[in-house]
Amino acid sequence: MDAISYKQNVILFVDDNYQKLKLLLEYLEETGFKVLVADNGINAINIAENASPDLILLDVLMPGIDGFETCRRLKSNPVTENIPVIFLTALAEQVDKVKGLNLGAVDYITKPLDNEEVIARIKIHLRLQNLTKKLTEQNEYLAAEINERKQAEDKIKEQAALLDITTDAIIVQDLNNQIRFWNQGSEHLYGWTQTEAIAKNANTLLYKPETLYQLQEIHKSLAKNDLWQGDLYQKTKTGKEIIVSSRWTVMPDLAGQPKSILIVNTDITEKKLLETQFLRAQRMESIGTLASGIAHDLNNALTPMLMIAQLLEIKLADENSKQWLAILETNIKRAADLVKHVLCFSRGFEGKFITLQVKNIIAEIEQIVKQTFPKSIAVNLDIPQQSLWNISGDATQIHQVLLNLCINARDAMPEGGLLKISARNIWVDSNCARMNMDAQVGPYVTISVADTGKGIPQEIIDRIFEPFFTTKEVGQGTGLGLSTVMGIVRSHNGFVKVMSAIGKGTEFQIYFQASQNLEIDNPLTSYDELPAGNGELILIVDDEESIREITKTALEKNGYKVLVAKDGIEAVALYTKHQKEISVVLIDMMMPSMDGPMAIRVLQKINPEVKIVVVSGLTSNHELLATLDDSITTFLPKPYTFQELFTSLQVILNAEAGSKHSQSSI
Repeated sequence: MDAISYKQNVILFVDDNYQKLKLLLEYLEETGFKVLVADNGINAINIAENASPDLILLDVLMPGIDGFETCRRLKSNPVTENIPVIFLTALAEQVDKVKGLNLGAVDYITKPLDNEEVIARIKIHLRLQNLTKKLTEQNEYLAAEINERKQAEDKIKEQAALLDITTDAIIVQDLNNQIRFWNQGSEHLYGWTQTEAIAKNANTLLYKPETLYQLQEIHKSLAKNDLWQGDLYQKTKTGKEIIVSSRWTVMPDLAGQPKSILIVNTDITEKKLLETQFLRAQRMESIGTLASGIAHDLNNALTPMLMIAQLLEIKLADENSKQWLAILETNIKRAADLVKHVLCFSRGFEGKFITLQVKNIIAEIEQIVKQTFPKSIAVNLDIPQQSLWNISGDATQIHQVLLNLCINARDAMPEGGLLKISARNIWVDSNCARMNMDAQVGPYVTISVADTGKGIPQEIIDRIFEPFFTTKEVGQGTGLGLSTVMGIVRSHNGFVKVMSAIGKGTEFQIYFQASQNLEIDNPLTSYDELPAGNGELILIVDDEESIREITKTALEKNGYKVLVAKDGIEAVALYTKHQKEISVVLIDMMMPSMDGPMAIRVLQKINPEVKIVVVSGLTSNHELLATLDDSITTFLPKPYTFQELFTSLQVILNAEAGSKHSQSSI
């Protein structure tokens, strides 16, 4: 665009602090632009409707309606929807840029503003706007004036060549799918040069055989409306799969008959990947919230059942009763384990983290697989000669992750195949971290479990980590294996990637953060014999009456005295009255009126030395426990046995006695 062509262009400048940018406004006017100013979104919309500016410079952060809302209203108004909007912002977060571009903005300029950059950006987008208008005018002219096919095709190529400055891929193909035009944006997106792409069949060049089904819907829409718009799965020259937002338009000849197809494709691969991860995370969070509520209620129901069964074992001496009660107790514990198993995928596990050598864990898995898997499945290990970095984690849990993946691989190869387990050091860069919500920049050890089995269909691959989702027949799988894998890996601050192709196999890549710190696994103090209580007064706080009563009965039979409270308010009242007599407070975390954390804080204000055993129907209670004082070290998960209950009390009472003994020795 030369100097004369943009001198009459009108720029609308929208900023509540535009006085601070007076030099920029003067510079715009000196350059030849006519500048209109608005100090808020409402005024900007009114001016845009009446003055029809050629371009709008719009600040994001403003009082009243912000820049995003202003842009949305402009783009929803037929009078102003085609005016290019460039956002001005001091924010550089990717989410803001994506939001603005989705609303229809064409560009971002980051404050502080550079005058030359602003002018350059304005000229570029005015040029694009003028080119778009010119393209429309020329299309109309072609439909009315061009008489020969060659002239029409040359004109289409000429118009598309004007848009080589855009990053979008612009393709013209004839009705036999032969590519007639291929712009620079197409070269950048797909990797083929114009010479390589022209005259090639677009279906063969851009699509894998398994994705050609997408074109059926497109051709139906083109036959009916001459237009189609949607997302397509395509491939690049290197074979990389990409997702594009595609717009197809049928171009007619002078007789009005379909002649060629104009296609504009925008790469949205990264955007779609992040959207998929975000939606998956939201779905898992929702399921996790539901599972947590169910788990809490189930554990509250299982606790008295387990303790009553143990009490009956003492009273009923005949063999049949003992056998039946043993079966009952076993199944209650199995139910409790199942609840913990369901919870793990959303809240992760709590374990003893120590420094681990990956090669040792893989060696253990290899031994199990070779001893138990069918001989028709060959096992191949690929461990680098150089030393693998160490990782920090719970050996049992990571062992479970790899074993679950190997079992899935075995089930995917009923006729035999190759199971390959490999590991390597990798540095996760910013690009990889941006593409994976759970990743961070830094060193990782990745463990891969790959098979040559049936593969996972693309339409269900996003659901395989959901709990209870399984493609196996009824009775052959619970659907908890991969959800457990995801829960464990996330609790280790890692992430999972999956690659699969039908008929070729599946590969799971597990990423664990590398650790160079050595940690010593200190043994816990054990209590082989649990002495009976010595008349200590225990305050039980729980909103479940059955739990209060059975726990009270068990403690009284074991030599303790007991007070009970149904919520935090009643607990505070009883503790205030019997503070000197109460040795330990056994308190549930989730209760009405006043919950456990609030009651604990009040009790600690009354007596900073109060001894507390925290009880909960949720396995870990990460969020609730994180809000408590560091002095809360004894946690008793429901359902608990007599031994676990008495052990918890003895641990805290012995700690108290040891503290008093140390003070008296001094």
